[in-house]
Amino acid sequence: MTTQILFIRHGETDWNRIKRIQGHIDIPLAAVGFAQAQSLARRIADEVKHGARLDAIYSSDLQRARQTAQPFADALGLPVHLREGLRERSYGAFQGHDSDEIAARFPDEYAHWQTRDPGFTPPAGESQRAFYHRVLHAIEPLVAAHPGGRIACVAHGGVLDCVRRFACGLPLDAPRDYALLNTSVNVVDFDNGRATVVSWGDISHLDAPGADDSLKKGPEPGR
Repeated sequence: MTTQILFIRHGETDWNRIKRIQGHIDIPLAAVGFAQAQSLARRIADEVKHGARLDAIYSSDLQRARQTAQPFADALGLPVHLREGLRERSYGAFQGHDSDEIAARFPDEYAHWQTRDPGFTPPAGESQRAFYHRVLHAIEPLVAAHPGGRIACVAHGGVLDCVRRFACGLPLDAPRDYALLNTSVNVVDFDNGRATVVSWGDISHLDAPGADDSLKKGPEPGR
């Protein structure tokens, strides 16, 4: 049976705007992020009012994701189930810095990062390959728990990237050519171990995209 998941990226944070790596650092939403979350809540509540189904809400346990999920959970009277496995990639010592600072502090590691090697691990961090498998393993039990259902997962740009790569069979080192937008709704169907993208990057509930939506050719910070 097909399980449909609405993957939603968290709202904008102050660090998103200045391109500072968050990773596992627990940064809250900025004022604009809270406004985005309220707009998202109105959209989802309206869709449910008009017949759309939503059986459960899951979220990364980091507060920027929780703060994005809570308004629409409250509107629907549903609990938010927190999952550590839905966290952003851990960037270890890179966290708290922007790309220029990383290049200056860790020149050798930065050069390796720029090669897009999926096995590269930042100091005290997580490789892209390990992150990818961690995300897929976190999603598997959610799909299994809701056969034929429709659920929401509020997470991070890196998590959405892993899902898109899995669904489209994209190599981990391939440059990204799709958006990862704040509070975007990205719909994916899961059936018999396979995933199909139904729609991607829907921000019709927002007046304008957030500040952290640019496509980059090189490796991207964990946001």
